[in-house]
Amino acid sequence: MAENDRPQIYLITPPDFDLGSFPNRLASVLDAEEIACIRLALAGGDEDRIGRAADAVRLIAHERDVAVVIETHLKLAERHGLDGVHLSDGARSVREARKALGADAIVGAFCGTSRHEGMNAGEAGADYVAFGPVGETALGTGARAERDLFAWWSEMIEVPVVAEGGLTASLAADFAPVTDFFGVGGEIWSADDPARALKELLTVSAR
Repeated sequence: MAENDRPQIYLITPPDFDLGSFPNRLASVLDAEEIACIRLALAGGDEDRIGRAADAVRLIAHERDVAVVIETHLKLAERHGLDGVHLSDGARSVREARKALGADAIVGAFCGTSRHEGMNAGEAGADYVAFGPVGETALGTGARAERDLFAWWSEMIEVPVVAEGGLTASLAADFAPVTDFFGVGGEIWSADDPARALKELLTVSAR
């Protein structure tokens, strides 16, 4: 935990960004707040574009001793010297990813709102499980990962848990006692000063 005993910050990149400007925005956030890990979450299947983004993010993150995982792409994680992979299909690919990347790699799994899927991912060897969205969204089914899920998980399961998706300052305050990490991305990147936006998002949860 950070000094003020709030959940650690797991930073999620935008699904698309400009390599000319985003590295500086990322660096400003890393220099302003203690960040535990970065997820490279680019949309699409342009291998060259994702690879160049991976190199840029890795350079900035590793200079500051921050780990980087990439969403889904096992081979790119290996090829670009990243620290692991974030799987978006729950428990299904965890064993395969662990076998491919080795025991030291970070393997995380997004499990939506499903306690059962999260337990399966943990049993398969995931280093963390992410549930979400915790906030209001029109995406997907609109189902939310409720606080009770995190409270149960934190009490019963040792695998670290990430709360992500639609975080607000009030939600961060509410979920702070029952989660290990806040997954923060879209909540800050649209702001002129993402580091300041992150600080404001977390202010209430730090009290």
